[in-house]
Amino acid sequence: MHKLERGDAPTCLRHYQHGRDGWSQVSPADKTAIWRELDDMQGARCAYCEADISNPDNKHIEHFQQRRRFPQGTFDWNNLFGSCSREDSCGKHKDRCGAYTPEDIVKPDVDDPEHFFVFVSDGTIAIRHGLNPQDQQRARETLRVFNLNNQSGPLRYMRQQAVAGYIQATKEWSELAVECDQSEWLPLLKEELAAIAHLPFATVIKHVLLPYEVVPDSGRTAPEAF
Repeated sequence: MHKLERGDAPTCLRHYQHGRDGWSQVSPADKTAIWRELDDMQGARCAYCEADISNPDNKHIEHFQQRRRFPQGTFDWNNLFGSCSREDSCGKHKDRCGAYTPEDIVKPDVDDPEHFFVFVSDGTIAIRHGLNPQDQQRARETLRVFNLNNQSGPLRYMRQQAVAGYIQATKEWSELAVECDQSEWLPLLKEELAAIAHLPFATVIKHVLLPYEVVPDSGRTAPEAF
């Protein structure tokens, strides 16, 4: 999960009205238009786990606040995300996990998930050190509702695989950070991070590449540039 910048609402959403229309009435053409805007925002990655969703069979338009509990948000652009269709996580898991308070969930187009989470090279997600009690609760509830940190689930393995090829690079960046002035290595690291920014699980790769320990109990964080 990473920060998303939401663009303007697709004009087709103006054709639908809560109380008169249902989501099943949204035409295929209009759903395609909605997906264009979601892809611009998310880069064909799940809004929650960052897995690739370029395959039409592995994605769905997701309502952040469930339609059955918040029907007035059915056609609200700010309530829509693109989610993977994995049954044990993300949007589908959220809709089956029971009641939750939307304000207790990290919303990636409003909140910066990196304020709450640290992604670790073993595929797990840690709650960032130093959060206030309210943000700690929001972090825990987000992981629970979307089931993003199942220790034996497929997402952990997928994240671990995504960073496997960057482990050696992590060691090299750490050495440069110790041996060289920041002005020498920081621009190069920024270039590498920009190059991987479009990849699935890019936030995991980013956290592994950073040349500082970013673990919950260390009290140390990466440079402010990140």
